[in-house]
Amino acid sequence: MKGKWHIVSNERIAEKIYRMTLRGETEGILPGQFVEIAVPGCYLRRPISVSDIADDLLTIIYKTIGEGTARMAQMKSGETLDILTGLGNGYNLAKAGKEVLLIGGGVGVPPLIYAAKQLRQAGKNVHVVIGFNTKSEVFGEECFTALGCQVSVCTMDGSYGVKGVVTDLLHKPAPFYYACGPLPMLKALLRTIGTNGQISMEERMGCGAGLCMGCTIETKDGFKRVCKEGPVFSADALKIEN
Repeated sequence: MKGKWHIVSNERIAEKIYRMTLRGETEGILPGQFVEIAVPGCYLRRPISVSDIADDLLTIIYKTIGEGTARMAQMKSGETLDILTGLGNGYNLAKAGKEVLLIGGGVGVPPLIYAAKQLRQAGKNVHVVIGFNTKSEVFGEECFTALGCQVSVCTMDGSYGVKGVVTDLLHKPAPFYYACGPLPMLKALLRTIGTNGQISMEERMGCGAGLCMGCTIETKDGFKRVCKEGPVFSADALKIEN
């Protein structure tokens, strides 16, 4: 759905990481889905995962990587953005049992916050494992803690939490999981605890509507578009084990 959204706040929360809250029509937006933002002066829209929904407020957490996100970081409260919402297939939270595991790395953490919120509202016990390169990049821990999740944080250099990567904190058998993060993390995840979960894939997107085919990945059931058939896939359907 296309609409005009009003920026309520836009703040830096970690190194190159910003959190923007916008007001608009939020009905039907699911955990794991993404939005496409038209950034003034940029030809292509920017795909950003949904981090939270609260009444008519939508929150996104994004990293300043290129020109588009750098311009977003300069935007102020009161400005208006043209946004497409409700894009892609989100997490199927009905698959979760009483114990649930959420695993995120870097900018793969934001969609898990909204998933954790709904899982906790459903009475699930949520265990969260998130990883970053260094302390200055850490974010999201307080959000999960406020929701009543059990949270473990690791950093590659050991400057915060446990030194290492997320798979150092994972062991079989593991409950059903929901994950999002960089490809090396996802490959290690599948080797460590298997395919009993759902994974949100990160790919460059051109149109966000499945037309340009630029975000196509290979699955065990053929080639799929991350923006249309994904971004969430069943872990056992992906061909990323090696």
